[in-house]
Amino acid sequence: MPICVKITHVIFVFPRSHLHHMEPGNNTQFSEFFLLGFSEDPKLQPLIYGLFLSMYLITVFGNLLIILVTISDSHLHTPMYFFLCNLSFVDICFTSTTMPKMLQNIENKSKVITYEGCIVQVYFYIFFAGVDDFLLTVMAYDRFVAICQPLHYTIIMNPRLCGLLVLVSWMMSAMYSLLQTLMALQLTFCTEVEIPHIFCELNQMVQLACSNTFLNDMVMYLASVLLAGGPFAGILYSYSKIVSAIRRISSTQGKFKAFSTCASHLSVVFLFYCMSLGVYLSSAATHSSHSSAIASVMYTVVTPMLNPFIYSLRNNDIKRALKRVYGIVAIKRPIVLGQMKCP
Repeated sequence: MPICVKITHVIFVFPRSHLHHMEPGNNTQFSEFFLLGFSEDPKLQPLIYGLFLSMYLITVFGNLLIILVTISDSHLHTPMYFFLCNLSFVDICFTSTTMPKMLQNIENKSKVITYEGCIVQVYFYIFFAGVDDFLLTVMAYDRFVAICQPLHYTIIMNPRLCGLLVLVSWMMSAMYSLLQTLMALQLTFCTEVEIPHIFCELNQMVQLACSNTFLNDMVMYLASVLLAGGPFAGILYSYSKIVSAIRRISSTQGKFKAFSTCASHLSVVFLFYCMSLGVYLSSAATHSSHSSAIASVMYTVVTPMLNPFIYSLRNNDIKRALKRVYGIVAIKRPIVLGQMKCP
């Protein structure tokens, strides 16, 4: 009867009669995963590297610009832009969880990520994705109060409540991410540790496990219903009330003004949930690792990159703030140059 000997994260199966022939020095320990990425063609690697480096830099600098403009302009010190500032910060962290390691692997011509690094990546990926989801729900509630209860907006959306909503979003995401990570640490992996993605994705890790993953699957499905479906239902409820309130506005100009305050947020919500839904549908409906990897990239890279453009191009307040900041810089610069020319 065979006996299973567990060494770190790999299970070796040997007949009982051969156990006394084993030498401890010949045992290998599982310590790393292999991220397959998109293509193994060496000719495509420089193109992929340049493309994703550009997308990463655009994401970081675009969201950083939103943060700096929001902080520097006193006209934007409102609950709506407080949440937007947090969302931009989370998008930077979300992308930075996966992209630097991918770029490093392409540059070093390596596909390796350590077991510890993979677990850390899973934790922060789930964490920042959860915060993103909760913040979008909080922003929908903010728009609901602003349009449906405008006279009580400043009383309801006070600084204390805004800070509490953001804090709860971070805490709930941290607890859920910690739960998933601790459960992933209990998994046992075989020698097949190739992940067909550019980063360590929890669902892919669970599929590679040799041990029983029933509990992991159940927690993931339950979390998808509660932590993804719940906020999405809250967003739909908020916008159903917003649409009803807008329809009661008599003037066309008033309707347009009310809807324009929600257009940017609604676009980001649509992009976020469509991309995230595409990730899981592509994983469930097709066995192609390539299509699943593309869907994951759209969710983790493209969405955070587009958010600053959506808020800057469709938001008049951000446009005016950018003009004010640029105007201050343009005024100060000639003065400095004139002072430098004076004897």
